[in-house]
Formats: sequence, structure tokens, C-alpha cells
Amino acid sequence: MTTKTTPPIRGTLAPPGRSSRRERRAAELQTRTRRVAARLAEFSARPAEQVLHDLGSTPSGLTHREAALRRERDGANAIAQERPPRWYAQLARAFWNPFILVLAVLVAVMYGQWLQVADTEPFDPKIAILGAMVLISAGLRFWQEYRSGSAAAALRALVTTTTAVQRRAGRGRLPATLEIPMADVAAGDVVKLAAGDLVPADLRLLTAKDLMVSQAALSGESLPVAKADTRPATDRGQDATHDPVEADNLVLTGTSVTSGSATGVVIAIGADTYLGSMAGALAGERPETSFDTGVKKVSFLLIRFMMVMVPVVFLINGLTKGDWAEAFTFAVAVAVGLTPEMLPMVVTTNLARGAVALSRRKVVVKHLNAIQNLGAMDVLCTDKTGTLTEDRIVLDRYLDVHGRSDGEVLELAYLNSHFQTGLRNLMDQAVIDRMHEAEEVVVDARFTLVDEIPFDFARRRMSVVLRRNDLDGPAAEHLLITKGAVEEVLDRCEGVAYAGDAVALTDALRDTVLRTAEDHGRQGLRVLAVATRTLPVDPDTAADAAAYTVADEAGLTLIGFLAFLDPPKQDAAEALRALADNGVAVKVVTGDGELVAARVCEQVGIDPGTPVTGAEIDALDDLELLDRARTATLFAKVNPVQKARIVRALQADGHTVGFLGDGINDAAALRDADVGISVDTAVDIAKESADIILLEKDLTVLGQGVLRGRLTFGNTIKYLKLTASSNFGNVFSVLVASAFIPFQPMLALQLLVQNLCYDVSQLATPWDRMDADYLRTPRKWDARGIRRFMLVLGPTSSIFDVTTFALMWYVFGANSEVHQALFQSGWFVEGLLTQTLVVHMLRTRRIPFVQSRATWPVLLMTALVMGVGLWLPFSPLAGALGMQALPLAYFPWLAATLAAYCLLTQGVKGWYIRRFGEWL
Repeated sequence: MTTKTTPPIRGTLAPPGRSSRRERRAAELQTRTRRVAARLAEFSARPAEQVLHDLGSTPSGLTHREAALRRERDGANAIAQERPPRWYAQLARAFWNPFILVLAVLVAVMYGQWLQVADTEPFDPKIAILGAMVLISAGLRFWQEYRSGSAAAALRALVTTTTAVQRRAGRGRLPATLEIPMADVAAGDVVKLAAGDLVPADLRLLTAKDLMVSQAALSGESLPVAKADTRPATDRGQDATHDPVEADNLVLTGTSVTSGSATGVVIAIGADTYLGSMAGALAGERPETSFDTGVKKVSFLLIRFMMVMVPVVFLINGLTKGDWAEAFTFAVAVAVGLTPEMLPMVVTTNLARGAVALSRRKVVVKHLNAIQNLGAMDVLCTDKTGTLTEDRIVLDRYLDVHGRSDGEVLELAYLNSHFQTGLRNLMDQAVIDRMHEAEEVVVDARFTLVDEIPFDFARRRMSVVLRRNDLDGPAAEHLLITKGAVEEVLDRCEGVAYAGDAVALTDALRDTVLRTAEDHGRQGLRVLAVATRTLPVDPDTAADAAAYTVADEAGLTLIGFLAFLDPPKQDAAEALRALADNGVAVKVVTGDGELVAARVCEQVGIDPGTPVTGAEIDALDDLELLDRARTATLFAKVNPVQKARIVRALQADGHTVGFLGDGINDAAALRDADVGISVDTAVDIAKESADIILLEKDLTVLGQGVLRGRLTFGNTIKYLKLTASSNFGNVFSVLVASAFIPFQPMLALQLLVQNLCYDVSQLATPWDRMDADYLRTPRKWDARGIRRFMLVLGPTSSIFDVTTFALMWYVFGANSEVHQALFQSGWFVEGLLTQTLVVHMLRTRRIPFVQSRATWPVLLMTALVMGVGLWLPFSPLAGALGMQALPLAYFPWLAATLAAYCLLTQGVKGWYIRRFGEWL
């Protein structure tokens, strides 16, 4: 054995583009949760009598006056929730978008320029047009997010839930059981619990009988958990535990009673509960996602280009033309030309269309940006229960001690479950559901219940005693059937049904039997044993008058085993394959045990590899966890803090991470993920933390959402790249022309009209399609890719602008200020037509019109704008725009220019794809 002589270096790693706010929030969550857990552990370790004394309560509960005073002191029993912002705050936030802010700055500059000449010049309509774009973009965004938020709020519309408490009218008065709203529960109240009840606060159990509690919302474990039978006289507390969820004498807010009954004293309410400690730390500002950081980078890229190009254009025009006022006007027009004005509208329309399309698939989008994050997602972390499985317990197999299927085991198990008079648990119901109706009738007719020995958590088994309904007279014997935990049943056995005979249970045979059970346990199955004993009946005693006790559960013969599981969804494997085909890796992150989780993974086609447990995660620093998260597929027995750490580790590795969960234990991870996904049946804090809510917990629907997100992103990035490269090409051409031509190559008004016409043609972009191969890969914002696209494709268009300059100058004689209108008209038409036609060349990496064709809205809109561009020099507006009619000889040259431009662009596109391995 070796020991390390130096302590390991503990590394921390923050995801790229994230602020330290998330790390502080994670630390706050961890600190709060540990503090509350330690306090609950102290209550668990104390005797019940001491707990009541410390809380100032009694076994009979509080008086009405005491409860009212405590409510006034401590407040309502309510978990902190993230309140949606007021509508006016939401509206203001809709304007806080980099693209809209850039546009607003340009509006302000143009308005300031107009104010200088307001006494002599009419109001500039360009200001109204750009202002309208700002209002429409922000308005659409606000309306869609407000409507989605309202839909999400409707999902979690609160129904008043009550709980039963013991209260007294005054000291010395007898207690009465009252039904009160959960919000009115006070610390020290004595609460009564029964099957089906929600636990209203964190309780220290005073009495409990056969209590089973569903803790899936806190721990992720699908099966109900047994709590210890508790009696005040013998309650001395239990050994302290670090995890209050595992304490046998505590039940916590967010859990529910599946069977049994109990009373408990309230030890924590509201934000001081274990659930509340997590919910309180989760409320507040959300961390930045990949969409947010991507938009910022692209915005700053465009701003940097503007800050470089606009002053250069201003200086060149001022120095060469000598008219600095006109140079400033032209520079502002260039700034507008460099800004993709319609981008906020295109982005919002894309996102809104995506939200509407997803709503038809029963998906509510709470935050519009989440649609693009969904398309960029390349890792999906998901819980097991209800997503990969059906969230129900079924009897998977019934086996003899050899591990072979045996109908007798099923029949005996059915008799045990059917004839017990107590509340059946989920496994009893699974056994009954497995029997065919006709067989049930036959079995029921053959037996009558004589007695039963109820289940308790010390024995971990229960038995029924049956009498056979013989036609020949009273039965001479009774049949005792026992069902329960394997080791507890086996300890009461003396024989085994082995190879068709009842043989003595030797040590070797015992090992063989245990090995059979353990083999199935390692497959993720919950295994119970079934044993029987034949009991003679005293002929002098009435047939059904015999009383049986635990002592009669001896000398049993082991018959076989029952194996239960939460079955995988039938379509889960197919949905997972579809996600994998589309570049999304699925990692299972669950609070359940590794054996059960690994079994489910194998059944749905996921290779679980070597599972990583929560205990192992605690031993890893952030850098080590990143390395494990990179290759691990299954994380088991993990708590809320560990789930969030896994998400952050994957993000730090460059992934866009989605998280699908529905419990309070998922809320931190849902909030930290790039896209948090929950379901309408989730706990409130999980729905509040999520960006997207599924009305059906279905991976198939999620896969369709991924494709919709990529289509949305593809159309957005298509507009951005095409517009930015075209505008950059135009400005590059302006620089060339301004340096060598003695007049303005295009008037500021003409440049703005050309830009507006092109933007109008792009209004149909959200209705375009993307190639199938594009949708198969996760997509992210890439500012460097946009810059590269601009620098390569922009100057390509400038080549033909320069040839047009030469054409107008030398062929058509537009080489002086007298003929500048002809020059400007020729370049306006060529620039607008090439800019609009090239949309079809650049929208796909394939051959346009042959291998890939745009949708009809795009075709019609581009054709319309090209028609308008040809019409304007001949229209009544030509004079106002400073244009003149073009000679007919111009148009053959225009057709040749367009054809050559398309051919060159296709060639450059092929080189670009080969060189950089990407296109849009």
C-alpha cells in the first residue's frame, strides 16, 4: 500500500464565457444545503421527546394561539419562487439586445443629424423606417416571451392543497384534527400523514406504521423508500446521517406518502426546509447561455467593422471630394449599410416561428433564445425515471431457484398479494397485473383467506395463510405463503424446491440460491423471494379460527424469485438513436443506484461503461471531473450539487449542454444548463428553472425540437452571413470607388434604399428550409466564421462592382459629375441584383436550383425585389432618388455580369468548403 506524500492540486474550472456569478451561486447552494442538512440531522439524532421540547410543542400539537404567533414570527410555509417580471420590465428587457441597440444608436445619429437642418429640411423618412424596425423587433420579442411565460404560469397554476394537523383550543384542551392549507403550517405543528398525502414541511416522525414515502423529487430514486416504524416509548433517535433524505425518521417537503400512516412534528418550514434551501439559492438572475455569448461576440464583431470602416469612408470622401458634410452623411449611410438592420426582426421571427411549431408538438418555450440553444445542444443530460423508463413498476420475470421461468412462483406470489388485507404496494400491484383475468378467477375460487401476518420493516416480509376450497369437506391443512426480501425469507427456510423436489437447504445450496438472486440484482432488477409452508389443521378446531404469528414463519420451503423493474419506454431506443444520428450525445444523470441505471441504459441502447457515482464525484476537483465527464455515460447516486457540477464540467469542455429533469434535485442543473428542459408534471421550482417545458416526457418530441432549433439557427445565421458579406462587399466597393472617382459612386439615399430593398427581400428567410445534412450537426454561434465569410465572399462581389464601374465609365461615358446619375443608377441596379440573386447561391453548399431550391416565399420575395430594382431607374421615383433611365445596351452587360458572378461565387464556395470544412 502506498500513500501520497503531497496533497493533490485541486483545480477549478469555469465554463468559457460564464461569469463567476454561477460559481458563487453554486457555492451558496452548497453552503445552504449543508447547513440545513446538518440541522435536520441533529433533529434525527435526538429522541422524539427532546425534539418536542426543543420546538416548544407537545404530542398533542400546538394551540391555535401558538400556531398564529409562530406564523406571524416565521411567515408562511412557502418555498421561494422566481416571480416573473412585470410586463413593463419584460418590455424594457426586450430592447436590451445588442442588435437592437446598434440599430437604435444609428437612429439616434441620423436623428441628431436631421436636427441640425430641421429648420430647412423636412423630416427624414429613413429615421422613421429604422425606428419602426426597432419597435417591431422588440415588440415581437416581448409579445412572444410574455405569451410563453403566461402559458408556463398556467401550467403551474396553484390549487389549494391542505394537510391534517392536530391543534388544541387551549392548554389542557383535547386536540382536534384540522385540515388547513399547507401555507398555514407552523414549526411545532403535529401533522398526520396517510397514503396519498403530500408532506407539507420537514417532519421528525413521532409515530409511523408501514410508512412508504416517494422521494423521487428529491433523490431521483423511482421506488418508494421505507421509513422505520416509530413509537414514542422506544424512540431514542438514530445515528446522525449526512443526507437527511436517507434518515429513517425524517420525511421532507417535496415527498409524498405512498402507503402506511404516520404522525410527525414540523421541524422546518418554507425556505428553511431541505427543498427550500435549494429553491432559495436558485432564484434570481440566470447564467449566460451559449446563445447569449454568441450574440455578444457577433455584435462586437459588427461594431468593430463599423468603427474601422465608417471613419475610413468618411476621411476618404472628405479628403477627395472636399465636402465634409456630404462625407458625413455618406458615412452614416455606410454605417447603416454595414449593420444588418433586419437581424433583430429575422431572429425574433425565426424564434417565434420555432416556438409556434414546437407548441404544436406540445412543447412550451418559456425563453425564446432556448430554441437556438436547443439546436446547438451536443450533449443531453437526462434523468432515467420517466424519460428512458415508463415510471412504473412491473413484474419482469418469475423464476425458480435455478433462474428458470416458473408459473408456480407467479401463482403463489399472486395469492400472497391478492389476499393481503393491508394497503398493497407497487410491487403487489405489479404481481396482480401480471396475472390474466381468467386465471385470477380460477385461483380465487380455489382458496379462502384464513389469516395474515402483516409486513413490517424489521422482518421485511409478509405472509398469508390460505385454506383450499376442497369439495370433499374441511381442509386438513393450511398453506402459508411468504413473500419478501431474499435474505430475510431465506433465513426462515429449511428446504428448497430444487430440480422438482423439496430438498434440505445446505450451505452450498444456499450459496447457489443467493448467487441466482444476486445475478438478477446486478441486472438492475429488484428481487423478492417466495416461500411456502404447509400447516396441519386441528380437526377439533374450526377451519378458519386458527391464529397465526411470526413464529409460524419457520421451516419454509423456498419456491423461487420475483424480479421487478421500471420498464424502458418502447420508443426510447429509437429516440436515442435519432439524437445520436443528429450529433447529440446522451448522458444519464440519476439519483438511482448504478446497477438499476446501468440495466436501463443497456435496454435502451446506451453503453453505460463504468458508472461514476456521487461519492466519486465528491472526491474529484473540477479538472478531474471534466476528464471523467468527457468519457462517462452514466452518473448514478448523484445529488443536486453534483448534477450542476457535471453540467458545468461539460460546458467547460466546450459543449452546449441540455438538461432534462423534473425534480427539485434537478433544479440547479436545469438553471446552469444552456437549455433546461422540464415537464408539466414537474415540481414548481424545476419548471421555473427550465427554459422549455414538455407537455409529454418524450425524447422523440425533444429530438424534433432539436431539428427545429437547428432550422431556426440555420436561417438566422444564413441571413447574418449573407447580409454581412454583401454589405461588407458594398462598403469595400465604396472605398475603391471613392478613392478614384471624382463624385459619389452612390448617393447616401440610394445606398439606404438599396439596403432597404435587400432587407425586404430577406423578410422571407425565416420561412426558408435548410439542407438535411446541415440539420444533422449541432450548430453554434461562431464570430470568427462570420468574419472569415465576410472577408472572403464580400470582396468577391466587389470584383463585379469594379467591372461595373469600368463599364459605366468607359463604355457608357459616365465619367464626370454631369453623368453621375447614370453611373449611380447602373451600379445601383447591378449591386442590388447581384446582392439579391446571390442569396440563392450562398444559402446552400450544394448547386442552387438543381440540388437545393429555396422555398416559394424566398423565391417570390427575391424575384419581387429584383423587379423593383430594375423598375426604379425608370419609375416616377427616379428623380427623387437621383437616378435616370438606363440604356437598353446596359442589360446584356448586366446579364453577363450576373452569370459570371454566379459562376465565380459557386467556384469560391467550393474552394471555401474544401479549405475550411464548413459553409453556413
